[in-house]
Amino acid sequence: MKTFKKVTCLPEFEKDLKKLAKRFKTIQEDLDNLIKSQVKLYHKIGIDNRGIFPISDLGVQCPQKIYKVKKFTSRSIKGKGVHTGLRLIYAYYEDKDRVELIEIYFKGDKDNEDKERIKRYCKEIMEKLKKK
Repeated sequence: MKTFKKVTCLPEFEKDLKKLAKRFKTIQEDLDNLIKSQVKLYHKIGIDNRGIFPISDLGVQCPQKIYKVKKFTSRSIKGKGVHTGLRLIYAYYEDKDRVELIEIYFKGDKDNEDKERIKRYCKEIMEKLKKK
């Protein structure tokens, strides 16, 4: 079974990932494994390991659900396991079988996701839908 038809990311996400890759050398591989396992299990098989949570308190309308991954393992951070403090924010389009990566960050650098980025993302998606 293929993981998802398409996995895309925002330009800001690419910048986040590039910055984190300087500190955590395995982060790209760790991210790929996370999508192939935990995200796939959650959305395709319905197995919830209590590591993925929907974000609902955005205050804007969004056509798809936005999720936050809290259990994100990195081999670059020794001895911490799933409690590394890495976080992933993404949107899942069930009808298109697509994942769009919005933000990735290290909890030691900031406490929470960038809600303004997520709101901008939702507004852009709503604008595109209105034009159709």
